[in-house]
Amino acid sequence: MATFEGLSETEARAFTSQWLPAWTGNDPEGLAAFYANDAFYSDPAVPSGVQGRDEILSYFRRLLRKYPRWVWRNTDLRPLRDGFLNYWHAVIPTANGTVECDGVCTVTLRDGLITKNEVFFDRSPLVLTLPSDAVTK
Repeated sequence: MATFEGLSETEARAFTSQWLPAWTGNDPEGLAAFYANDAFYSDPAVPSGVQGRDEILSYFRRLLRKYPRWVWRNTDLRPLRDGFLNYWHAVIPTANGTVECDGVCTVTLRDGLITKNEVFFDRSPLVLTLPSDAVTK
């Protein structure tokens, strides 16, 4: 019988309890510290992704500066080989009101750091609340 080499649900929840709060408060360096030097990150604003901690940090600096007060909360997860599937809910204050959305992301880990993080959600409600020059590309 093959051995599962992923995180347990308890381990994944412990990781998300530290990592998701790092998305709030405009501390891109603190958030980037969760990512390996060779990590890959993508979301609907950068579907082709950014590679390496330096590029990820540069992207997080722009993103968190625009959304310093957003809050991400884990709603469920599924252990995967070398990581987990994270279901989340976000509350995103904008100049034109608050947007709430749900999404999912894959998180792959090596030695306790994220090596791959792919984020998926319908970003259109967020884009519709922002001035055209406020959308991160």
